[in-house]
Amino acid sequence: MTKRYDLSRLAPFMLLDEPQLTFDSNDRFLDVNPLRGLDQHGPYSKVTFETYTKELRVASIAPESGRAGLRNLVETLRSSHGAKDRAEYVPGFRGFQQVFGIPLIGARTANAHIRLSDDIGLQSAASPGERLMQAIGGAMDRLALQREHFDVVLVYLPDTWQSAFRAPGFDAHDAIKALGAWHGIPTQVINDRAINFPYKASLAWRLGIALYVKAGGLPWKLAPLPGIPEGTAYIGLAYALRGNQTEAHYVTCCSQVFDADGGGMQFVAFQARDPVKDLAEAKRNPYLSRSDMRAVLARSLSLYTSRNGGHLPRRLVVHKTIGFKPEEIDGVLDATAAVPEVECMEVGNAVGWRGVWLLEGKGRAPSVPDGYPVPRGTVLQRTGSSALVWVAGNAPRAALKGDYYQGKKSIPRPLSLIRHVGKGPLQLSALEALALTKMDWNNDALYDPVPVTIRYSQKLARTIANVPNLPGNAYAYRLFM
Repeated sequence: MTKRYDLSRLAPFMLLDEPQLTFDSNDRFLDVNPLRGLDQHGPYSKVTFETYTKELRVASIAPESGRAGLRNLVETLRSSHGAKDRAEYVPGFRGFQQVFGIPLIGARTANAHIRLSDDIGLQSAASPGERLMQAIGGAMDRLALQREHFDVVLVYLPDTWQSAFRAPGFDAHDAIKALGAWHGIPTQVINDRAINFPYKASLAWRLGIALYVKAGGLPWKLAPLPGIPEGTAYIGLAYALRGNQTEAHYVTCCSQVFDADGGGMQFVAFQARDPVKDLAEAKRNPYLSRSDMRAVLARSLSLYTSRNGGHLPRRLVVHKTIGFKPEEIDGVLDATAAVPEVECMEVGNAVGWRGVWLLEGKGRAPSVPDGYPVPRGTVLQRTGSSALVWVAGNAPRAALKGDYYQGKKSIPRPLSLIRHVGKGPLQLSALEALALTKMDWNNDALYDPVPVTIRYSQKLARTIANVPNLPGNAYAYRLFM
């Protein structure tokens, strides 16, 4: 019998252009490399930022022995450094004021610098985590009285306190973020790895961007995406179980990238009302009831309209890492009946697919593997409603020279996109996912493994699950970065 190899042929692939970032409101200053764009043009909010604060002021919470390390860290951010790692991607750092257009200073009042004892009683405490949070909580209460004197708090946790960092159902980093959110205070947790990190340019870029955003700045936005309708908004959903095994409820958070340019991100922390009926199924494939999905989407849209003059989005895209159950789709459609276009997209990153980029060979070898992986932005459509998109891969346009593969190891796996509701070319959905991987302002990387809609919603879901007393309110995303 003749073998029909043509029946197993894959569909033709397509290559998406690397999404552009904009560094001013008129889209005059564009670049695909966020660090190069900042270096050459400054941040997106450079003009508006200095109208409400002339300096970025940092307060501190640190053990007595850590004060010198924090001072050195701030001085590192103020200074210039040549790039010594990832030289094909990272430009030299010219100093915080030269890059962001505003001085970085320590808060001028001594009351904004809280000194903790090096020994805060962790060794003798029955619960080191609780003892640590008592100390940090007391310091945060004192800082709340000095709120007008600083913009961001540096919280230094030395390695000698490691016994208090984690316990079942507890994570010190998440607890500190929740404590800051309670007070409305942005925090930057510093550990010994940051203090001792040898590549100063990379450290300065990473921390500099984070501090600028936490203080209320916008380093960059997405330039208009070709083919994406004006008035598009994005919502990312993530779930976590909270409570004991017999009375577990979902906590879902909604990470919102309100605009097609990536602006206006806020979280909705939502406690589902309907109980979990099948805990085993919930652990394997979390989902919401129709009424809970309707409620969380309605709250999300309410936040959107409050920031957009009462107008609903023209198009709404909902991202989720697992499939949409029928009752969830019904809940989405109930809440979005007045939105003209709705798309429910499953965004999975645990797929078995891999791809190798082949070059035309010579002689007997028709093709040979390239020394770099498939280009970032490669899209392979599988069916009418599903596609693979490589958000990790070779990105020569973002390189300062030659090729650039972030991480430089392993064969990258693609994201799996499955559309459950909606219509239109899947390459546009792939372009949106690709672009939204560039909107995590909490690092200096070219891209995240998943879109920011997924990344930030997962972050808050985990935080809420670990901090049961965090109210189910709307929060600015920068409080949890």
